[in-house]
Amino acid sequence: MVHGTSAREVVDALKDVDFPATKDELVEAARRSGGGSKEVVAALRAIPPDEYANKDEVARSVRVDPASDLGLSPAQRAEQARKGGRPGQSQHLRDAPKPPIQEELDS
Repeated sequence: MVHGTSAREVVDALKDVDFPATKDELVEAARRSGGGSKEVVAALRAIPPDEYANKDEVARSVRVDPASDLGLSPAQRAEQARKGGRPGQSQHLRDAPKPPIQEELDS
């Protein structure tokens, strides 16, 4: 696990990336951005060597502290534990649907 970085910091370091992008392109963009700390670059180096369609895919694939700023509810974390994700993807970053009550409140 990469300590000292969050999914938000990783995504912020990729603000100028044109997607789809490969792992190598993401690492290089984080280095060039100036906002890409050593921790962010290390987190991107640890992702599977795939092509990523958008920042959400990157955020779900990068390994960060599970208590970072993702803001998931206990129900969403439980759903993540039950469902599979992409190979190499951290369990706590897998897609998790909103609980029905949250869907209702958001509409």
